[in-house]
Amino acid sequence: MTPAGARSASTASIPVAGTERELRLDLFRGLALWLIFVDHLPPNLFTWMTIRNYGFSDATEIFIFISGYTAAFVYGRAMLDRGFVVATARILKRVWQIYVAHVFLFTIFLAEISYVASSFENPLYTEEMGILDFLKQPDVTIVQALLLKFRPVNMDVLPLYIVLMFFLPPILWLMQRKADLTLALSVALYALTWQFDLALPAYPHGVWYFNPFAWQLLFVFGAWCALGGAKRMSRILSSPVTLWICAAYLLFAFYTTLTWHVPQLNHYMPRIIEKWMYPIDKTNLDTLRFAHFLALAALTVRILPKDWPGLKSPWLRPLILCGQHSLEIFCIGVFLAFAGHFILAEAGGGAGIHFVISLSGIFIMSAAAWMFSWYKSVAGKGGSRSKPANGDADLAGGGA
Repeated sequence: MTPAGARSASTASIPVAGTERELRLDLFRGLALWLIFVDHLPPNLFTWMTIRNYGFSDATEIFIFISGYTAAFVYGRAMLDRGFVVATARILKRVWQIYVAHVFLFTIFLAEISYVASSFENPLYTEEMGILDFLKQPDVTIVQALLLKFRPVNMDVLPLYIVLMFFLPPILWLMQRKADLTLALSVALYALTWQFDLALPAYPHGVWYFNPFAWQLLFVFGAWCALGGAKRMSRILSSPVTLWICAAYLLFAFYTTLTWHVPQLNHYMPRIIEKWMYPIDKTNLDTLRFAHFLALAALTVRILPKDWPGLKSPWLRPLILCGQHSLEIFCIGVFLAFAGHFILAEAGGGAGIHFVISLSGIFIMSAAAWMFSWYKSVAGKGGSRSKPANGDADLAGGGA
């Protein structure tokens, strides 16, 4: 490696919490929202563009990691400036906002599915989207929904985020004193989850699709990175050895997922590896999925520096705006995914209409994000000039 190359490697652009907005986080959170929307549509040509077809992890890992990072960035700073009690009050206010958004989304989503099912006399929609139990026992089911135990299809991410944010105050308090110990405790809880099958019950049966006891590891890891962990890892991430290990693992994951779609390639996969590897559990954040996300993240921070001019490009502006208003855009994406599912089911699903629906959904999400951003800037001009336009709540989740 040349001296210039060594200098470049030793200063890998690691996201570290500071005073400036980290546009890379907004960019990839927006990308995650687009990918989640596309993945919620019936399989089509466009879904082959999402990362879940080329490795073990998918957009959910991106979303949860960035949510942990941004939450720690905003509320960790508030905890240092204002104290534990004030920061906790702000976090719980944010939890309440997300919970209200979830209830609102649940109500409108139920109405959307029920209207379509009754209007087109197709009860399969209610069964396919997981609301059949609600129609049979609405009184019991609505209580279970308020307790976050009953959720229709595609509505599992917000309950997970609500629980993770609810426990953020003690996590931040300990992390500001013993960051590595906090991460170690998170790893220990993750290990205990696998050892003793820790889970939260769902209604009417089963457990939460995203197990908070396992997925907290990714959230806490994001918070750990925001509060200095990423900076401490910079030398490891800049190492050529790390680069080659990550690249090799991503190639292995790509080949493995390729065998799922091309069965002939499965003959070249050693049986001992298959026996060790499968099943790859998404509910409990399988270690293979976590490692795949880490490999992707390690390569990304090397390839995409913080001052990359493309972050100012108008072509990436829609992604960044969606990332800055992630709660609203996620809710819109859930509505649009079912609408697209309905259109494809009723009109027939050629490649052309799949493509149009996917692009139309992304366009609507981007237009909504632009509208939210415009309204916020206009409202900000009429308010206090001492408060920045991109306030803390927005950073903590862009709305999410």
